[in-house]
Amino acid sequence: MSARGVLYVHSCPPAVCPHVEWAVARVLGVPVNLKWTAQHADPTTLRTESQWTGSPGTAGEIATALRAWPMTRFEITEEPSPGVDGERIMHVPGRGVHRSTMSANGDIMVSEDRLRSLLATAAGPDALAHGLEKLLAAEWDLELEPYRHAGDGAPVTWLHRTG
Repeated sequence: MSARGVLYVHSCPPAVCPHVEWAVARVLGVPVNLKWTAQHADPTTLRTESQWTGSPGTAGEIATALRAWPMTRFEITEEPSPGVDGERIMHVPGRGVHRSTMSANGDIMVSEDRLRSLLATAAGPDALAHGLEKLLAAEWDLELEPYRHAGDGAPVTWLHRTG
């Protein structure tokens, strides 16, 4: 069974870029040579994006590997595959990782259990609204949005997992 997705490294210090490539290569089992371009939202960093194919769960493995460099901003998507939900994983320095189930059209999906838990613990409308924003990763999206727009039109690399 095969899965596919996209890795966006929204911002990475130039000295860390080779380490990111090596980490992704370890997960995919193939050499990786990403095309890095300037990140206009933060001129001291570079950005890249790459489509990948691999086994289900590859997005999580890549995210785990990239967490070794907490100064990077990255986002990884994995499309749904037979029997496996899609997911979106985002990392923002100082905020950490947010992992969400993703629908076929890219929307974040929140499970019934998580919604019931929020409804049971929210102490009023403001707490409910704050809890929903957290479940929907609003703070991560808000911080990543300028970096996403700065990457419009950038080149994309294709990566394929071995084995």
